[in-house]
Amino acid sequence: MEQIYPGLAKLICEMSEGDKEFEKELTLAIYSGLVELKEKYAEGSREKNDTKIQQIRHKLKPTLSMFELCHIIEELQVGKDIIETEGFDAAAFNVHYYRLHQKLDQAIKRVYDLAQ
Repeated sequence: MEQIYPGLAKLICEMSEGDKEFEKELTLAIYSGLVELKEKYAEGSREKNDTKIQQIRHKLKPTLSMFELCHIIEELQVGKDIIETEGFDAAAFNVHYYRLHQKLDQAIKRVYDLAQ
């Protein structure tokens, strides 16, 4: 079975420069950010609030980029495009929302496992 985000542990280790305590804090910060992204995206979707989704997308994009969570960045862009062109009620948005949550769940589990 292919491991999700195989280079993530190395990136976190490099960023923490061997400081195990900082490595743990950084891993937990990434975990918290991913959970917040999932929660705020769900709220924004329920409320059909593009501003809420845009805010959390912008808040987490640097972290997602820094730790090469590209699948999530790409899916967030898909959602942005759908909202701008078709709106929240489009079938395409529902498909996107499902795929985003799958990707977030995988990333959250991976980061959680790294924090253990």
